[in-house]
Amino acid sequence: MTEEERRFKGPVRGQSLFAIIFVVASLLLLSQLGNETRWAKGTQLFAQPRFWPAVAVGGMVLFGLLHLWALPRKRLRHADLVEWRIWFFALEWVLWFLAYVMVVPVLGYLPSTLIFVPLLAWRVGYRGPRMLWISAGFAVAVVIVFKTFLQVRIPGGAVYEYLPGALRSFLILNF
Repeated sequence: MTEEERRFKGPVRGQSLFAIIFVVASLLLLSQLGNETRWAKGTQLFAQPRFWPAVAVGGMVLFGLLHLWALPRKRLRHADLVEWRIWFFALEWVLWFLAYVMVVPVLGYLPSTLIFVPLLAWRVGYRGPRMLWISAGFAVAVVIVFKTFLQVRIPGGAVYEYLPGALRSFLILNF
């Protein structure tokens, strides 16, 4: 351990990897700035649609590079990879949510929720039959609260189109 590492007060693991990923992501955003924003003719500098995004992303690149430069150690070590693995496991929940969002328009709100809530309960570790039934009851309660009391309008699932007319209308409106 170097003298600089001993003086550094925070945890060192994962910081190099975070700084590298942050700089790469910032540079990617900076490269897309020209495609996503524009300059408006006859508009003052501070009112330009591209000005403040450019300031923000430029600041991300600048401060990301400064953070990377100021780190006490710049090489990746095993502790960095262990830390990255912990961060990666958090992305699993994002993937679960994205899958749910993609399944709802196909199966409908109630069937999708009845599938995903027990699956997530199983994933978290509640594997007993009692807890899975409780999670299914919770899923039904969530759908009832959102659709009935809060009157959230969620489009019906594509599979509802294959049902007879009256049943299809009922399920589209209520579930």
